[in-house]
Amino acid sequence: MSVSVSGVAPEPGCPHVLDAVTAGARRWACEEALQGTPGGFSVFLQSCFPRAPCLIIERAFSVVSVRTRDTSSEGDADLGAAARIRDAAIDRFARDGFTAGLRSIAEDAAVSPGLVLHYFGSKRGLRRACDEHVRAVIAAEKRAVTTDGSAARLLARLAEVERFAPLTLYVVRSLREGGDLAAELFEDMIGDATHYLEAGVAAGVIRPSRDPAARARVMAYQAMGSLLMWLTLHPEHAEPASFGKALRAYVEEVTAPMLEMFTEGLYTDRSLLEEYLLYVPDPPRDGSQD
Repeated sequence: MSVSVSGVAPEPGCPHVLDAVTAGARRWACEEALQGTPGGFSVFLQSCFPRAPCLIIERAFSVVSVRTRDTSSEGDADLGAAARIRDAAIDRFARDGFTAGLRSIAEDAAVSPGLVLHYFGSKRGLRRACDEHVRAVIAAEKRAVTTDGSAARLLARLAEVERFAPLTLYVVRSLREGGDLAAELFEDMIGDATHYLEAGVAAGVIRPSRDPAARARVMAYQAMGSLLMWLTLHPEHAEPASFGKALRAYVEEVTAPMLEMFTEGLYTDRSLLEEYLLYVPDPPRDGSQD
């Protein structure tokens, strides 16, 4: 297929080369033959403008990613430069911690450091984008399980638990490092948990709660607290390279007793809960009963 850049081929040093490339990108994005294969455009650019700056190539490529977002699948659309940078940052932060530099992340994503700043503004901005993506993936997976309620759905997720190792290790790194971003991430995760648990209630899979937000908070404390404690007690599994195996071992250890407690409960009657609820407004301070 023959494609021209707005009908002209300017010299690589021309100050209007970006305009020409962008115009060509828009034409290229409209070609049905390229729908779903935006990566082909970068090859086209490099053949037309071999000496053009990398940033021009990257920016023009991003035009194709945006323009084809409506016609390509969600997975293909997520392969744009910003998403590649974000995913590379999640993996790098998970492996090396949050002291990892933007240059190493740019190398992992095969982009220039300048493009990282172009999309995210700063390292803090990049980390916020990583937090949002990690939260979105976790919430979507949790919602799928809590609203379905079938063993098939749960077993399918357990069978591929290693796939979530980078995201889980990212959260572990964040919570261990602490600070305001870690606190914000955890609070946002609690908010997400409240929503997907309530979706499970609406689907008839989960029992309703007197205080949905408080229940979600306790479950988040238990889930992340138990994982952090498990990793502390099993330092041999703390290495990033083997974290997938560690996550598998942890899940296999806790899933059965966790499901038992969630499904069957712990106490044989409601007396402790009912007695406690009577004292919530004015709990006894000396342990005595009047």
